[in-house]
Amino acid sequence: MDSASPDPSLYTVKAVFILDNDGNRLLSKYYDPELYSTMKDKKNFERNVFNKTHKADNEIAFLEGMTIVYKSSVDLFFYVVGSTQENELMLMSVLNCLFESLSQILRKNVERRCLLDNMEGVFLVVDEIIDGGVILESDPQQVLQKVNYRADENPLSEQSVAQHITEKLALTTNVLQSAKEQIKWSILK
Repeated sequence: MDSASPDPSLYTVKAVFILDNDGNRLLSKYYDPELYSTMKDKKNFERNVFNKTHKADNEIAFLEGMTIVYKSSVDLFFYVVGSTQENELMLMSVLNCLFESLSQILRKNVERRCLLDNMEGVFLVVDEIIDGGVILESDPQQVLQKVNYRADENPLSEQSVAQHITEKLALTTNVLQSAKEQIKWSILK
């Protein structure tokens, strides 16, 4: 084995970001604190990546010592970034999982407006796929199950979150009431 090659690592993904068709950031998560430490550096990197990829007809790019896999849809560009030693197929599986999961959440309407209207779901999906640069899941159905989303339900909204909290509160109240009754009867005996 070559002594200069880095040790294998679970920290596969360096960054994930979604840009609109003008190169403006809609979402970004950087998992390597040493990669680009300032916001200015991150935006410059994203601008460079966008300039290199927005007119290209490829799925992979190499820039600034990084391997970048990407996909476009209507007016969005999805990017997953890893080091040059990373397996492009692993990065592509993350990208495909992200895209397919978001496609389900956005009801196959993967465009800027819908993405912005459902950002809470987008962040949940990204967090279920990658945690701290470690790939947790690459199956879109498992991701959707973990974020507790079903295609026949409405996308996440304030109303559905409020309803969920109300249901949990009612359940907790019932449990507390039952516990009070049991304590009362055990004291009276």
